[in-house]
Amino acid sequence: MAGLVNNLLILFLVFQNICLGFRSPLSVFKRYKDTTRSLSSECLGSDRPVISLGLSDFALDIRMPGVTPKQSDTYLCMSVPLPVDDEAYVVDFKPHASMDTVHHMLLFGCNEPSSTENYWDCDEGTCKDKSNILYAWARNAPPTRLPKGVGFRVGGETGGRFFVLQVHYGDISAFRDKHKDCSGVTLHLTHQKQPLIAGMYLMMSVNTVIPPGEKVVDADIACHYKRFPMHLFAYRVHTHRLGKVVSGYRVRNGQWTLIGRQSPQLPQAFYPVEHPVDVNYDDVLAARCVFSGEGRTTETRIGGTANDEMCNFYIMYYMEAKHAVSYMTCTQNANPEMFRNIPQEANIPIPVKSDMLKVTHGHHEEIKGTDKSSLLQQAKKEEEEVLDQDFHIEEAVEWPGVDLKLGQVSGLALDPENNLVIFHRGDHVWDENSFDSKFVYQQRGLGPIEQNTILVLNPSNAKLLHSMGRSLFYLPHGLSIDKNGNYWVTDVALHQVFKLGAHDKEPLLILGVALQPGSDRNHFCQPTDVAVDPITGSIYISDGYCNSRVIQFTPKGLYVMQWGEETSLGRARPGQFHIPHSLALIPDFSQLCVADRENGRIQCFKLETGEFIREIKHKSFGRELFAVSYVPGGFLFAVNGMPYPGEAEPVQGFVMNFSTGEIIDTFIPLRKNFEMPHDVVASEDKTVFVGDVHARAVWKFASIEKMEHRSVKKAGIEVQEIKESETIVEARLKNTPESTDHLKKQEKQHLVQQASTGVSFVLITTLLIIPVVVLLAILLFIRWRKTTVYGGKGGGGLNLGNFFASHKGYSRKGFDRLSTEGSDQEKDEDDGTDSEEECSAPPPPSAPSSS
Repeated sequence: MAGLVNNLLILFLVFQNICLGFRSPLSVFKRYKDTTRSLSSECLGSDRPVISLGLSDFALDIRMPGVTPKQSDTYLCMSVPLPVDDEAYVVDFKPHASMDTVHHMLLFGCNEPSSTENYWDCDEGTCKDKSNILYAWARNAPPTRLPKGVGFRVGGETGGRFFVLQVHYGDISAFRDKHKDCSGVTLHLTHQKQPLIAGMYLMMSVNTVIPPGEKVVDADIACHYKRFPMHLFAYRVHTHRLGKVVSGYRVRNGQWTLIGRQSPQLPQAFYPVEHPVDVNYDDVLAARCVFSGEGRTTETRIGGTANDEMCNFYIMYYMEAKHAVSYMTCTQNANPEMFRNIPQEANIPIPVKSDMLKVTHGHHEEIKGTDKSSLLQQAKKEEEEVLDQDFHIEEAVEWPGVDLKLGQVSGLALDPENNLVIFHRGDHVWDENSFDSKFVYQQRGLGPIEQNTILVLNPSNAKLLHSMGRSLFYLPHGLSIDKNGNYWVTDVALHQVFKLGAHDKEPLLILGVALQPGSDRNHFCQPTDVAVDPITGSIYISDGYCNSRVIQFTPKGLYVMQWGEETSLGRARPGQFHIPHSLALIPDFSQLCVADRENGRIQCFKLETGEFIREIKHKSFGRELFAVSYVPGGFLFAVNGMPYPGEAEPVQGFVMNFSTGEIIDTFIPLRKNFEMPHDVVASEDKTVFVGDVHARAVWKFASIEKMEHRSVKKAGIEVQEIKESETIVEARLKNTPESTDHLKKQEKQHLVQQASTGVSFVLITTLLIIPVVVLLAILLFIRWRKTTVYGGKGGGGLNLGNFFASHKGYSRKGFDRLSTEGSDQEKDEDDGTDSEEECSAPPPPSAPSSS
């Protein structure tokens, strides 16, 4: 009996250790939290610097500890140790800063910070040993996204064990109220090994001098690359106020390939490299910064103050793990002669709107005549729009506009007062009898539409404010509104484009010849949409159903250029169209995006040249993508077409991240159904309107923003957010299309609640019960064995080694499993057992009308 008691006691201790093993990752964070220094209560989330994001992932919050800089151009540093001993990988960054207080931030990785104080003047240095730049932020930049499978390596034998945050406070007028600053960045880290290791390549001019009054000054940088191949995926430009454009290239055999080009006066984010660029041994990396010394009375040199200048071109790259180098620099011009052949685009400044200049500048002496409080509010608003993508689009079911009596709704737009403008066809219908085989309109006898085809509605209550367009159009199609409130419309029957004043009876400008289809500079063939550049006034027209091109005109209607061609057999190539149906102009990035309808994709082009930049295409688009719209803050909205017979992709609306093309959310109406959604328009507050040409209806959708108490489900993990101000890492709500069965399976997954203790009450209770249940089961098993095998007689003590050795894979259960993401983990091939870790379902396996 004593032997049995001893064996049971040993079993109890073993299972207790197993239960503790389940808590060990979280206990690491708890120990870190217990030793973390006390920070200012004004610092958002400072009481929870580390948060578990699952069994292998965690978030680390790195913030300034409530500082108040005493003078302008102060550089302050602070350090945070990596809270784990073993190797980890940084896979995501989220900045927390505003240009109103911070000029820029840099995050370094190293093994020994220059100081052990809470924070220190960076004049003392950042690190005592070699430091690597991991991240850079300036001017309200959006978050940086790393490609899947790519991470910055930290910890372990080769990675840095400390993060050092450097913050440059350019102008301290915002600190007159003596408030404390807690700017910083949140890192998403994982223990899962990444096959590709990210690094930073910094190209920097160190000896440029800008003479006063000089109109154009070039700073050129070039180095030969002498390492293993690297693949470039993001870039960032940085200058101070005199910079006009910064461009970076790979030069191979005399051929210049663009890495990235941007105005440093726009948000200084890491922008994605539009086309994959690889750099091999003996390639040349080259960069040029274009400055202007106009307005200066003294020389301007490279330096760290607001009145100095900088010329930096950052490149994020990845390499195979076995060859990875985390940081490289280039500060010379190895071949000045080569810059005679630099593409001309590198010398052309990128236009930036004057209001954008005011909002994006980090030094307030340039805006003395401006109401700083209004600029502050505007900047914070824009920052929230850029950084906060945690929302969901749902129909505004109380909006009465869906019940309006309309004709076929072909176009939507918002005027400068944010009123909704609808372009519809009244009692005319586009059907199979409308055109002959040469695209000539066959129903002229009906005359023009006698109803007002342009309706202006209050977006809140759908009240009619104004109407116009009677007896002007035969078959309306596209509608856009320029910054001055002029209406630009297309008529596919007339084959014309019109510019209309909001209250004028006669058109201000007409392009094309009435009722005559054609494909030369003076004719259109069923033109579909118009976009007007708010900076230059250039006019872009998508033409159309029977031409496959985009045409640019001057503000006065003079032909400039065109691009595009018919889609060839097989896969559609870049620059080919099969009905360019809708246009979205993105002035912040000097791009024009086209909804290539029958090719089911979005194509984006450079405004200045028409050069193809990239394609956005998703399986969930189906075969048709009807319309696309852009709003400041980096969001694309789109609607697709009905699926062809036998296809499953539903008709719906999409919200996408413009920089990455990733689908953030999808939406459908609750009242009525989409039949053929024909146009979409969205406002900066993410209010969305969709017009349907077959349903003859317009829906209003609104963004459901974060609430103080909310549960967010993502990949089967429920995260309870107690309060916005107490949350360091917000869960992202991505409502991507999934089957009902898949969602039901996901709801069966393991739930982890993220409270301040890091471990939910239910989980702790369950883990405490497990040993008791197991002990009872073993006791019953032993009694049964004694009865059946030994006839009720004792058979000796229980051998723990033999007991565990008889269970295959015992050494991994409860221990090594903790270092993997259980929610997506496959079963071991030799393990026939089930567990909560392994119950999650895999994702589900991955058809024109003339309207």
